[in-house]
Amino acid sequence: MSNAPRDNEPLDAYSATVVHVADTVLPSVASLHVRTRRGQGAGSASVLTDDGFLLTSAHVVEGADGAEAAFSDGTEVHADVIGRDALSDLAVLRARGAVPPALTLGDATQLRVGQLVVALGNPLGLAGSVTAGIVSALGRSLPTRAGRVVDEVIQTDAALNPGNSGGALADGTGRVVGVNTAVAGVGVGLAVPINDTTRQIITTLMRTGRVRRAWLGVAGAETPLPPGLVDRLGRRSGMRVAQVIDGSPAARAGLRVGDILVAVDGDPVVTATALQRRMVEDAIGRRLEITVWRNGALVDVVAVPRELADA
Repeated sequence: MSNAPRDNEPLDAYSATVVHVADTVLPSVASLHVRTRRGQGAGSASVLTDDGFLLTSAHVVEGADGAEAAFSDGTEVHADVIGRDALSDLAVLRARGAVPPALTLGDATQLRVGQLVVALGNPLGLAGSVTAGIVSALGRSLPTRAGRVVDEVIQTDAALNPGNSGGALADGTGRVVGVNTAVAGVGVGLAVPINDTTRQIITTLMRTGRVRRAWLGVAGAETPLPPGLVDRLGRRSGMRVAQVIDGSPAARAGLRVGDILVAVDGDPVVTATALQRRMVEDAIGRRLEITVWRNGALVDVVAVPRELADA
């Protein structure tokens, strides 16, 4: 007796969920064709607002003023690059004509490892492609071309290929929880999360076209603290300073290679990522008290970050 499904049999729950997400999200995911001085490129974008804002990856539109966006219903419009932020690998475009309905943004902080996610985009020029998988891991860090890292990146085994970048990563309800950005290996795709931080970046790009950040000019990595300091501070690690840029705010403050940075304005700092997270617009030109462990003693220095030049 044949076990093949009959035409009138209902979809299983997994298939029904993926089909629902595809029906909901795919009409509002565009294929992007980008031209720059270096040549042509392709990617994907999602409709962010009903009045024509689109969301994509910064590297997709690097060096471009605009792109041609094509949707599955046959709609084709030119979209201008409104703003891009290389440090988060996010960019916002504005379509010059009508676009399909906006997608609903979700919250990546609510994702759980093992949860179903669906990647929608246009890999390898194959418009309107859908792949499904699970959240393989959360909290990954993604190095960007601008020399910083994107925090809390989503890892998924949903198949991603060149052209998927800028497309939507959706949860089982059809809410966009990430922007597909990279392929780290077979079965390892990465997406920039939609969370409070990236929502603020997206809003700022829509409003002003750029994101202002503070710059300290120091680099380092997490390192264990001496036992006596562990007992004193109640934590086991800090950030050992590996590089101080000449003429930077960190250099002017007197930070040295080998210092172990333990706090900024009294708040614990353990990693370079944690320090980077504090380098927001409000920190530009503001005095920051930085506590370091140096030569067996805690030392306080004062630094005044300046604005990071555009990447």
